[in-house]
Amino acid sequence: MSEALVEIDDLKVHFPIKSGLLFDRTVGYVYAVDGVSLKVKRGETYGLVGESGCGKSTLGRGLLRLVEPTSGGITFDGTDVRSLKGEEMRLFRRRIQMVFQDPLSSLDPRQSVESLLVEGLKAHGLHKDKADVQKRLKSTLDSVGLPASALNKYPHEFSGGQRQRIGIARALVLGPELIVADEPVSALDVSIQAQVVNLLGDLQESLGLTYLVIAHDLAVVRHISDTIGVMYLGSLVEEADGDQLYERPLHPYTRALMSAVPVPDPQVEDRRERILLAGDLPSPANPPTGCRFHTRCPWAQPTRCADERPQLRVFDDSGQRVACHYAEEILSGELKMHEVRAEIVRPDSDTAPDVGAELIQTRTDLPAP
Repeated sequence: MSEALVEIDDLKVHFPIKSGLLFDRTVGYVYAVDGVSLKVKRGETYGLVGESGCGKSTLGRGLLRLVEPTSGGITFDGTDVRSLKGEEMRLFRRRIQMVFQDPLSSLDPRQSVESLLVEGLKAHGLHKDKADVQKRLKSTLDSVGLPASALNKYPHEFSGGQRQRIGIARALVLGPELIVADEPVSALDVSIQAQVVNLLGDLQESLGLTYLVIAHDLAVVRHISDTIGVMYLGSLVEEADGDQLYERPLHPYTRALMSAVPVPDPQVEDRRERILLAGDLPSPANPPTGCRFHTRCPWAQPTRCADERPQLRVFDDSGQRVACHYAEEILSGELKMHEVRAEIVRPDSDTAPDVGAELIQTRTDLPAP
């Protein structure tokens, strides 16, 4: 068997921006995912992190073709996923299931838990033997820590953690090989988060599952992931082994993310370096030229950064990959941090209302971070 269960090659997902009253015309694109390549090894967990709007959820949906990729390749266990059509693709989805971020909105409130779980079995023709179906449902609920009596209840009768377990059970009941978990614990309390994360680990060990976990909580990702990829504005900027990424972050954006993670030691917390990023995330409809991060990077240089887009390259023998022109110089300390001022985008003065002009003037007067 191939070591990599999933291979994504230069995947792009662009959403057209339409304009016009009578005839829609495309005036631009939202570059939600713009050239991502990665591999998910069989039986392991790949953690994908990044701030809101970076495209990580779109990447997960593109992998299942819930949104159709614009270009690029998706290979699952030797099968070209993008070449599958109609019924072939529908049947293939049994091997890849998804756990959605919000368990309340992803579960139909008018269906009982039994109906929610049986729905997938019916779609794939696995509901013929009623006794076998009941046994399968009870076994699946037991594996996620829910009693058989939950089959007759509705989603609103459960707590947030229990609803997320139902979402996991709905994915597990079909016996998938890969589960894409989109923010599986972000809507839960901290204590419940730990239970669900441990549950995912136990299920992976007992069933041999492979996970693509999408999250923005670095602590959760570190606990569960074998490999971690960091996304920024539609691109993968760094990839490394879980422990290695935390010990030696190479990309400036990864360094900024790590500096924001609180340390449960007051003395260490007071001494460690903080990297505060200036400005907001640029629009994916109009991303910066060159390196996508150069407008906010405290190590950005006048040459290359704004003109040449860095490719994700292997940094050294460890296999860590980074998309930065000056990763070596930043790591060695040869390049020093400099001040970054937020760039103000001014609207057309003829159409901008007075209140907008006042807001821009106020922001201009703010001191640099």
